[in-house]
Amino acid sequence: MKKIVVFAFLLVLSVSSFAQEWHTNFEEAKALASQNNQKIVLVFQGSDWCAPCIKLDKEIWSTEAFQRLAKDTFVMLQADFPKRKGNKLTPELQEHNNGLAEKYNPNGYFPFVVVLNKEGKVLGTAGYEKSTPEKYVNKLNNF
Repeated sequence: MKKIVVFAFLLVLSVSSFAQEWHTNFEEAKALASQNNQKIVLVFQGSDWCAPCIKLDKEIWSTEAFQRLAKDTFVMLQADFPKRKGNKLTPELQEHNNGLAEKYNPNGYFPFVVVLNKEGKVLGTAGYEKSTPEKYVNKLNNF
C-alpha cells in the first residue's frame, strides 16, 4: 500500500512540474515579463468550442516539450472565450478578455497567438498550424 501512495505522489508531482502556468491578468503578465526579461504569448481561444484551439492546446501548449522549452522564455497569457454555460467566465474576467480582444484581436480570430514584448508591443502573430512544439517555440522566439 505504501508503494502505491508513493507512486501516486510522484506521479502527481511529475505531472504538476510540467503543467503550463497560464496567466489571465495582462498587467501581472507584463510585470512578470519585465521582471524576468521574457516575451508574453497572448493566446485568444475558445476552449470549449473552437476545434483548432483545442488542437493547438493538445498538440503544442500541453506538451512536455513546449512547457520545458517555453518556461524560461515566455509568460503565457490566456484570453479564453468559452461558450458553454458551465465554463462561463466571471464578469470581470470576461470584460478583461474583451478589452484584450479589442486591442490585440479586433478581427476575432480563433485561435490567435500574439507575441508581445514586456511592454505589450506586438512582435508577431500566429495561429494554429500542424507543427512540433520545438518548431512552434522557434517560430514564437523569432518574432
